[in-house]
Amino acid sequence: MKNKIYGSLFFLIMTFFIVGCQSYEPAPLNIGSYRHSLETRLIEIEPVTEFVNRINATIHTPVTFDISDGISSEEGEVFALFYNPELRLARLEAGVALANFETAGLWEDPVFGFDGAEISSPSAPFEFGLMGNFTIPISGRLKIEKTRAGSAYETSMRTLVNDEWNLRAKVRSKWAHWTSAKLEVNIIEDVVIQLEQIISIANSLREAGEINRVEHRLLQVALASSKVHQTEAMLQERTEEFALLGLLGLPLNNAAALNPLFPTIATKVVQDETVRIIDANTELAIVFSKYKTAEESLRLEIKKQYPDIVIGSGYGSEFNDHRVLFGLSIPLSIWNRNQAGIAKAKAKREVARAEAETTFARIDRELAHANASLLLIQTQHAYYKNEIVPLLEQQTRDIKAIIELGEVDTFILLETITQQHEAKHRLLELQVAELDAKITVLNILGPDYQLAPTPINREIPQENTLGGVQ
Repeated sequence: MKNKIYGSLFFLIMTFFIVGCQSYEPAPLNIGSYRHSLETRLIEIEPVTEFVNRINATIHTPVTFDISDGISSEEGEVFALFYNPELRLARLEAGVALANFETAGLWEDPVFGFDGAEISSPSAPFEFGLMGNFTIPISGRLKIEKTRAGSAYETSMRTLVNDEWNLRAKVRSKWAHWTSAKLEVNIIEDVVIQLEQIISIANSLREAGEINRVEHRLLQVALASSKVHQTEAMLQERTEEFALLGLLGLPLNNAAALNPLFPTIATKVVQDETVRIIDANTELAIVFSKYKTAEESLRLEIKKQYPDIVIGSGYGSEFNDHRVLFGLSIPLSIWNRNQAGIAKAKAKREVARAEAETTFARIDRELAHANASLLLIQTQHAYYKNEIVPLLEQQTRDIKAIIELGEVDTFILLETITQQHEAKHRLLELQVAELDAKITVLNILGPDYQLAPTPINREIPQENTLGGVQ
């Protein structure tokens, strides 16, 4: 009878602990569902609109989000924040750090033990012992584990903010390069049209014997070369277009929805740029948080020197002599004292210190270089825009007037058209370079106020393929 009672008690105790355990739920991969969501991202726009409304208070977003007239670079940044594949993975990685933080600092599970013996002698009773042990964390180690996990989670959040900040800069830069590539196609197309018009006039002059066949052939070669350059420019445009769509996380058939306009980049005036990057640079924020985590890791290793108490209690029977059992154990920090763990934590803290210092020095140099480059590029840009290109345009108009009078100097004509194309090409390059320099400066200086990463959904349904940003 007693054996049945003890068996039932054992069963009840084990059932109590097992009920609290989680169960496995399969989540099969469904690429078909992902493909559908990918192809309909500009049709089912409601999730992005809701996303804009939710994050509007935390980041700079367009005042009005309306893609019916095409997608601007500012609206493209929103699509990138929502759909970019690398950012999706970064958010999911941050979710891992969040899970570690939420489960850190928990008490260790108690340990239950049961021993029983059935002696073969008929008169001997059944002997058994029930024992439960649990640890009381008097050292304070669990609190520091929670703090350290919180610091590690903060590092993941700072990393996510940095990824989002850098992604927005990449979108602006890539948008500028794509716009420039489309304008380059138009410039070469104008050159082809000019050469075709000139050859039409030259054909008449050739028939009249006013130009020789060498000069005429030279114009034909120039036209053929321009058409080759035109195809090269079209290929470059498509390459930039595919890269931009990849950043935005949109399928390739959405290219027609993008507006080819240079993004507007405002110049920021900062009194003390060194103080600014210390306070606002998103990359520095990561290494600062890593150093804080290293500090907490050292605190944790030092706390591990101090013991936690293990208390045990139970009930047993031996030769029908029933008894209540007690146990107490405490480790003594005499020889080990976690010296290896402490030494490694100290060394890692110094590594984190050096990483923060060298990162600051590198970013400070990069800012100085970006500022100097911006000034020089702006000077070149203004020179081409205000002097060289207008002069060449006037030269072209004068030559066209001379051609209409029946006088053609082939070499001057080709040289002028070539120089005009090269000047406009260089003007585009300088415009993009100036935008890139401005973007780099703003990216290094960091946001005007501390940004929070876009929200992360912990529970992601099986059919959700958006990376948990809804």
